[in-house]
Amino acid sequence: MKRTIIKVFAVCMCLALLAVSFAGCKKLEKDTYVIGVSGPLTGGNSGYGVAVKNSAQMAVDEINEAGGLDGVKFELVALDDQHDASKVETNYASMMDKGMHVALGCVTTNPCLEFAALSKTDNVFFLTPSASANDVVKEDNAYQMCFADGNQGSVAAKYVNGLELDTIGIFYKSDDAYSKGIYDQFKASLDDSIDTVEASFVGDATDFSTQIEALKDCSFIFMPIYYTPASNFMLQAKGKVADTATYYGCDGFDGIESADGFDISAIPQKVSMLSHFNSKATDGKAGEFITKYTEKYGKDTLNQFGASAYDCVYAIYNAMKAAADAGEDISPNMTASELCEILKAQFNGGFTFSGATGTNIKWQSSGYVDKEAIAFVIKEQG
Repeated sequence: MKRTIIKVFAVCMCLALLAVSFAGCKKLEKDTYVIGVSGPLTGGNSGYGVAVKNSAQMAVDEINEAGGLDGVKFELVALDDQHDASKVETNYASMMDKGMHVALGCVTTNPCLEFAALSKTDNVFFLTPSASANDVVKEDNAYQMCFADGNQGSVAAKYVNGLELDTIGIFYKSDDAYSKGIYDQFKASLDDSIDTVEASFVGDATDFSTQIEALKDCSFIFMPIYYTPASNFMLQAKGKVADTATYYGCDGFDGIESADGFDISAIPQKVSMLSHFNSKATDGKAGEFITKYTEKYGKDTLNQFGASAYDCVYAIYNAMKAAADAGEDISPNMTASELCEILKAQFNGGFTFSGATGTNIKWQSSGYVDKEAIAFVIKEQG
């Protein structure tokens, strides 16, 4: 009798475990497409991360309101990495636990290099809006909506080469992959007839008196850095660098007019940047994005990082739709790796996209984006 009771108990336990297991399997079934992104939602670079999160969510909301992809909705998972690469592994694991199918990678470059290494292992497709180092797209699952550093450097040099300047200044961050990558390509592409005066910094330096002393006589200063150190430099350089000088940056300047404690109107110099987005547009897809974003989130975090993220979500959606229309079997229960192979075939196969940051945008199999650049004036002289 004792043995019979034990056997019955054992059978009941097995059935209970099977029931729990079955219930767990049902819970793992997905009913949305999950898009992940890690970025600085707090800290000194939060203007970038918040813009990306807001804009990506706005795109997701619009897609869902229009019915999603064949009735299946999208979901955004955005996590804070504070522009710290050491936080990315935890964020990545959390996004995978939440069922991430596809990603926008990371917002800033160093964290995205870590994301790239992690995502390659799982073959997760990602299209970053703003992480621009060449090595971000070293693996075949990685693509950029922004210009790669090498492209930014060469395009910026092409612009400077046409200004007929004898000497320019360069201020960059020598221990940062973003800044150093653009600097290297810029130097390689700069006309030999142009002399350079160079000053650099490392880490979280905030006192730039030495660098300003070196650059004070330059009428044009190229600054391939993020807006926090750039705004600090400009504030400290008032009365030292000539009022008639020009500060020229790349996409890291985007949002500088909203930097904490910085009144750009008090800076006498002209401030301009290489960009793929006109934040003052009033028509076209850029104008439409600006109107919708400012109505929903205001102007403080309006920048090209957000516009690029908005385009990233729509590009991924459009590529998935194009693949589905061509007969690919796409569902939220497929693995990230399966979806990655489908998206790679689209992005490597002539897929084009038009959005807030450009028209007829294409991608190379290297992951680099092909689009037109503009020289955008953030603030005129005076």
